[in-house]
Amino acid sequence: MLQETLPLIYRDQHLVVVDKPANLLVHPSEIDRRETRSAMMILRDQLEQWVYPVHRLDRPTSGLLVFALNRDIARALATAFEERRVRKDYLAVVRGHPPLGGIIRHALTLKDDRQSRRTIAGEAQEALTLYHRLARVTVDWPVDGRYPTSRYALLRCRPATGRRHQLRRHLKHISHPIIGDSTYGKGPHNRAFADSFGDSRLYLHASGLSMPHPASGQQMHLQAPVPEAFQQVFDHFGWPAMTC
Repeated sequence: MLQETLPLIYRDQHLVVVDKPANLLVHPSEIDRRETRSAMMILRDQLEQWVYPVHRLDRPTSGLLVFALNRDIARALATAFEERRVRKDYLAVVRGHPPLGGIIRHALTLKDDRQSRRTIAGEAQEALTLYHRLARVTVDWPVDGRYPTSRYALLRCRPATGRRHQLRRHLKHISHPIIGDSTYGKGPHNRAFADSFGDSRLYLHASGLSMPHPASGQQMHLQAPVPEAFQQVFDHFGWPAMTC
């Protein structure tokens, strides 16, 4: 059996950045004990050394994921993320036609009950997201039965804070949920994409990352390629080729 590997975007003696596929856990989780695959374990076997995750991506989200190769670098990277010295960009396909650009300021609660998928009441934290619309389309899909057409758009999103499910919850908040989001999205539109493109994934991709190198301090700018599922959507809707 061939060993599973992850695409390496960057690697040196201090850290490694991979392009995580959709529907892969970052590390083993108590929430899903039956799942034996995770990016951390795959990368550990691939590099034949221990790796330290320093931030998270939701399981259904694809894209850039950073691991440290020793504890000191892990601490330095974790601090950079906490102090918001890391800039992260995402591509998202959403329902509707949002404005050309905007800022979403909407506080999000601290805790979440993953077992019941209920938000637990608690102190809300400041949450800020910037977005820019890259493309839009109106197609002859009578998805919800009320209208003969449906509208979709491609956004570049930049979370200025790092709350759980921030982009997914913020885009739902402005009534433009991400396609493929089974928790915060719209089922009819999710099913329309799955039927049309043969992929029921969440259309959210961590496409760009800029941060100071934890050892040298030099600014790093990293990009992940556009996933095949996104490219199929671009081709079908006639959207121009995108660089992440």
